[in-house]
Amino acid sequence: MSAKEVRASDVRPLPVLEETLNYLLSLLDSTEHPFEVIHDFVFDRTRSVRQDLIMQNIVNDKAINMFEKIVKFHVISHHKLRSSCSSSSISPLHYLNLEQLTKALTSLYNLYEANWSSKPIHEKEAEFRSFYVLLHLDSNGQPVGESLSLWFRHVPSPIIKSKEMWFARQALRYFQMGNYRRFLSTVAAEASYLQYCIIEPYIDEVRSLALCCIHNCYYKLHPYPLGHLSKVLMMEESDVELFCNAYGLQTCIDELGNKLLPTKQTTFCRPKGGLQNYSFLGFQQLGRQIEL
Repeated sequence: MSAKEVRASDVRPLPVLEETLNYLLSLLDSTEHPFEVIHDFVFDRTRSVRQDLIMQNIVNDKAINMFEKIVKFHVISHHKLRSSCSSSSISPLHYLNLEQLTKALTSLYNLYEANWSSKPIHEKEAEFRSFYVLLHLDSNGQPVGESLSLWFRHVPSPIIKSKEMWFARQALRYFQMGNYRRFLSTVAAEASYLQYCIIEPYIDEVRSLALCCIHNCYYKLHPYPLGHLSKVLMMEESDVELFCNAYGLQTCIDELGNKLLPTKQTTFCRPKGGLQNYSFLGFQQLGRQIEL
């Protein structure tokens, strides 16, 4: 059905859509069901809200606010689905959520641009624009739209110069360069909660690279202190030991009681069954909950 064929009885008016969306998002705090069950319920209905807004061509600030809330839902789901579900079903859930996140972002960006004449830059626009850059961390993953080189041509200069976009571009650069130290430290120091939710799936990939480099490059006669490694990997020391064990590496203790990682162990291998979710030092400061 095209927008021209829409009748008043076919869609819900804006006030009803606002109430519906607020109710749906309030369900995310429920503890009666697993998050993936709640997500499935909210997922379909927020998509319907988006469709009603688009079909009515509502492009005001209220529509922008609603689309921002929907994008937040998908971004936080990107994080929570990963941490709450360990079964094989998480892969299609992630795929579908990422697909709708991309579509919601595209619609939101169109709304921003449609309102530039009245309000050149919206309050949260820089952060929400940065999500598109961060979604390009996985160049081999699900396509997320046009290339960044083309996309940046449409982004206003104040957005490109914002701290949110600066962080996203730096994170992408360090990730592509394999600079694990700068990537992890920059994420810990600069990422917002929502930015971290998008980046999180790549944290262990970078940690894996770091462990591989340290294990292969440091002197065999000088074991690497786990306390130092925990700072490099932005992990609790107890998690670092488990992380090393997952890669077939054993740790030891020196005469002073310090835990060490002997390097160049022949048992080093990448885990085939995936990794458990490890803590990220600095995530607590980002805030575990934000208001939708």
